[in-house]
Amino acid sequence: MLDIQRIRQDTDAVKKGLALTGTDSAIIDQILALDAQRRSLQQEGDELRAQLNNQSKNIGREKDADKRQALISAVGTLKDKLRELSSEVPKVENAFETLMLSIPNIPLPEVPVGEGESGNTEKAVFGDLPEFDFPPKPHWELMEELGIIDFERGQKISGSRFYVLKGQGARLQRALISWMLEVHTEQHGYEELYPPVMVRQECLVGTGNLPKFGENLYRDIEGEHWFVPTAEVPVTNFYREEIIPVASLPIKHVAYTPCFRREKMSHGKDTRGIKRGHQFDKVELVRFEHPDNSRAALEELTEHARKLLTMLGLRHRVLTIGAGDLSFVACMKYDLETWAAGTSEWLEVSSCSLFQDFQARRAKIRFKDNDGKNKFVHTLNGSGLALPRIVISIIEHYQQKDGSIRIPEVLRPYMGGQEFITRSSS
Repeated sequence: MLDIQRIRQDTDAVKKGLALTGTDSAIIDQILALDAQRRSLQQEGDELRAQLNNQSKNIGREKDADKRQALISAVGTLKDKLRELSSEVPKVENAFETLMLSIPNIPLPEVPVGEGESGNTEKAVFGDLPEFDFPPKPHWELMEELGIIDFERGQKISGSRFYVLKGQGARLQRALISWMLEVHTEQHGYEELYPPVMVRQECLVGTGNLPKFGENLYRDIEGEHWFVPTAEVPVTNFYREEIIPVASLPIKHVAYTPCFRREKMSHGKDTRGIKRGHQFDKVELVRFEHPDNSRAALEELTEHARKLLTMLGLRHRVLTIGAGDLSFVACMKYDLETWAAGTSEWLEVSSCSLFQDFQARRAKIRFKDNDGKNKFVHTLNGSGLALPRIVISIIEHYQQKDGSIRIPEVLRPYMGGQEFITRSSS
């Protein structure tokens, strides 16, 4: 959520920033009109309460019966006005809050300008393209031939966009999760959390998933809890409505959870393999930073996620995401993509985002600065990393002519020391 003071005092700059994201800046005029109305109602209410207080005191002092009755009548009129006003205030407040929750974050000045993906720029590319002396296959063919995935039974159990990892396929997934958590905790200084994967509605409002993106989320049948689209939601809300001592900053957490999102795809687009699914695993990095340090923290967080791709030996690139393609809550974002050799495409495996105080205002997460004032923290998050597409990249990058998969060296200790996934090992 944006700061209403910023909207009031720097209206033109806010409108220009929103226009870069494709948002109709006319919404700011609506917000300011409601803001003026609610402040006017608040002032009117304060004045009525002051009059009511004074008149009530005068009733006790007045000895003349007729005058006393007139005062009682006047107090009754004031109470009616205040009652009518009190019923109007929540309507205006709710309308104001709804609009405030509907506007996205504003891009930082250094974010590239462009509509949609056209503003995204390639910051750097790392690693070499894999070389094959045979036609490389897509991951779904390799995995089915090795017997490490079952699409048919996954769909039998849960429907389209579900699958079952088997044997060494399941072990590869588990190895990646364990290895990534270990690197982030032991080498990058993150504290691991294992949070619930069902959260209350207000948690999703706090991270910016609600109310705007409710159609992409899963919830229980009674509507009390929602399944998380990412561990960012429960981990960010770990400090919801708290005041953090400034000496505790930065706070760095890593968490593994299954994630649940509705994938809405055109018929025939990305329907093969495990690239898109309603359920997937992800290791998430979440940081709480002092505002003075958050921009530098984005670079560090991105490097922490990128380091894993280097350790896995995968060709990858870093994209600076343009204003027109930023997520709703981000003011700056880097995407990490790996090269899928079998399908010849870049796959996004991490989005590393800076939100500044956008989420903290919604979730009411503050810190007490050295001057004794309560201020909003800055939050960041990034995938460290998302599992299905990392599995795809490993399978396709390390495929061998005989159909086996060479296991990256860093993962071998987590897979019993074996070097290859073969049909016989699955």
